[in-house]
Amino acid sequence: MGQPVAVEQKAGGSAAIVRFETNRSLTGMGHERFTSVAEAKGTRPAAVVARRLIESGQVSWVHVYGNIVTAQLSSGASQSGLNDIVRDLYQYWKPGMTPPSLEELLAQMPAEAAPAAAAPAADGSGAGLDPRVPAHLWERSRLGREKWLAKQG
Repeated sequence: MGQPVAVEQKAGGSAAIVRFETNRSLTGMGHERFTSVAEAKGTRPAAVVARRLIESGQVSWVHVYGNIVTAQLSSGASQSGLNDIVRDLYQYWKPGMTPPSLEELLAQMPAEAAPAAAAPAADGSGAGLDPRVPAHLWERSRLGREKWLAKQG
């Protein structure tokens, strides 16, 4: 699942600088610079690609602007494999991987995110409401309907 990012790797201003031009904007109009994994927090595309590049051990800092990723190679590091890191930014499933079963996914879900029990029906019978909708939303919907009916007369 996901799509590979089209990447063109280019030389930077020196042998220790490598530049990647992608077919997608990773930052919009802003510049982002990362010098450590701790700085590359979150799920923003620029942070994710920076974190992966720095975690490779081949890169000391990353600068992302729009669709251009610039990286400083660590001393003695090579550029091999860095292109794949950027290309696979949006690859969630690779060939040979098997998706987790529903039971495995539900076991990983926090308790507060688990589906709520079905709320009783508006007629008091308690029948047939979708258990995936939290009870507080059923209650809010019921109160909104009552308010609307009261306005109607």
